[in-house]
Amino acid sequence: MNRFWLGLLILLLSVGVLGGFSLWPSIAYAENQFEEEEEYQRMTNIVVEYVAHEWWLVRWKENEITCRFLIEHTGWPTADEVETWCGKTKAQEWINAKPCSLVEDGGDINQCPGAYLSYFQSYPGERAIDVELPLPQVWLAISNCEQNSPENTCTSLPNLRLIGEELLANEAIIRIQGTINGNPFSCPSDVCDLPLWPTGGNGIEVEFWADSSFGDSSEVFSALVRVQPWGDFTNPEGKTTDQHLWYVDVISSQWRGSTPASCSETWQVFPEISGPPPWLLTPDDADALYTNVSFYYLAGMLISSGQVDARFCPDNGLSRNLIANACGIQEAYTQVVEWQNIFNDEILAAANESGVPAQLLKNVFSRESQFWPGIYSSYREAGLGQMTENGADTVLLWNPSFFHQFCPLVLSQERCDRGFGNISIEEQSMLRGALVTKVNSTCPECPVGIDLSQANFSVRIFAEGLIANCEQVGKIIRNTTSKDPGRVSNYEDLWRFTLVNYNAGSGCLSNAMQLAYRQFGYFTWENVSSKLEPACIGAIEYVDDITVIASGLEPTPTSWVQFTTPDSAQLTALAAMATATPTFFLQQLTQTPTPTTVQGTPQPTATLENYPVYPTVGETGYPEWSTPGPTDSNYP
Repeated sequence: MNRFWLGLLILLLSVGVLGGFSLWPSIAYAENQFEEEEEYQRMTNIVVEYVAHEWWLVRWKENEITCRFLIEHTGWPTADEVETWCGKTKAQEWINAKPCSLVEDGGDINQCPGAYLSYFQSYPGERAIDVELPLPQVWLAISNCEQNSPENTCTSLPNLRLIGEELLANEAIIRIQGTINGNPFSCPSDVCDLPLWPTGGNGIEVEFWADSSFGDSSEVFSALVRVQPWGDFTNPEGKTTDQHLWYVDVISSQWRGSTPASCSETWQVFPEISGPPPWLLTPDDADALYTNVSFYYLAGMLISSGQVDARFCPDNGLSRNLIANACGIQEAYTQVVEWQNIFNDEILAAANESGVPAQLLKNVFSRESQFWPGIYSSYREAGLGQMTENGADTVLLWNPSFFHQFCPLVLSQERCDRGFGNISIEEQSMLRGALVTKVNSTCPECPVGIDLSQANFSVRIFAEGLIANCEQVGKIIRNTTSKDPGRVSNYEDLWRFTLVNYNAGSGCLSNAMQLAYRQFGYFTWENVSSKLEPACIGAIEYVDDITVIASGLEPTPTSWVQFTTPDSAQLTALAAMATATPTFFLQQLTQTPTPTTVQGTPQPTATLENYPVYPTVGETGYPEWSTPGPTDSNYP
């Protein structure tokens, strides 16, 4: 009986264990399904010719060949090449060797110490190498629009024009397709015009891609498009004298009009149709940038540097800490006005290049430094925007484009290629210090003690810093809400949050946003500022100072993008192109086409006949070993 129960128990355990084993493949398969799909690369291979030159490293004693290796350039091998192929010990033996004088004297060369290099012969060959090719692109523009005053408006509903671009000479774009507001479209051409309609304030989403005759597709791009009428000409109940105008706003990396409102793409948000407030405007003329703040510190610096004669004022026009008194301000008025305007041209240029509003930049400089671009009070803040090491950290971490431009000025390109977050703490500290130094324009040898050329250069750095802060704000909001910032806030308040981040830091802003979102489910300046902790509450006054500074600019109801046909040489004569009419489908959009896989990469060509047996030569001329090591000393 016991045997029966024992056998039954063994049978059940066997079935259970085997059943468990049978599940393993499906479990493994399920895990594999969650593996991240590799990014598609368009590849081809080409055959290139090369000439390999064989060298021997030979010891004088017994003329022993200790190492044989190949290089792919004419002339002598370098010390690095010898060490790579033959090892450090043999390379050092060769480097330390003196010329053997016994060769010319007819003596016994076996008595000479060290080793020498001897050229043997060359081997012409071919190899196949992989080459990454550029993917197709799709660019966006506006068509069927007769521009009218005010600038960048249309008198009728325009089209969204999609322009396919294939960079391979013998290939072409055969189709552009995608969805607009969820509805599929397809154009059997390299140009596609999509009729637009009024979208409401939040706009509509567009996804699009291009198919190539190469057999693959571009990546899937996206855009946010807003079309809104201006005026009451659509009112059916009465007559109006308003001109028929339509405003079209486009947010996309593929947009080829003028620079859109700064950070709009990051936040996925449109400014108000009536235009942003004065502190977020960029004028056409630098002279339109304006402030009316009394610059006591700037006046004090001009007096102390000898640019203003205030000796007839009490205390020579200065109060404590080099700040001008009322008399000093009066005496320095003309020079103060002139000085705070000398940066206007650079501010406007930086605004046009970066998209950061010019008036915002000027207001930040006014609040931070009163336009004195040196060290302020201590060595912990510097420049027009008073950059700290924490501020430098934000710029370098959250603005990768700027990091890759600035880093090689301090570190090697190899280290910079790793990215700011992947270099050592010491290197990060070095970069932060270098950036703070770069924006500090103090110059004891210069007139007034300021290097104005350095100050002008730093304007663009501070514009890049504001871009970095707007990127960080976008990340904070997405982490808090899992939504794009434009879905939970508005353009103007998002800039206010950016100023809090710039002034008080991301910790202050992040904590306030978490509390505000839990209570309100939406971010307004009132909601978030009310949740700032006591240590962060000074940021409210900071934001108010910057956003209420009087400006000579007035907002106008004009679109903040300029939609013009791309003028790139590769996108020529769009008007002359035969524009395909899109075919709209009502059924569900088919799955996004997956780029086809190109032919497998061929292996390098085989070694030539009678070619000595060597390690495979890499593209750089070095052996393809996982770790370079010496060759066998008994090499034939």
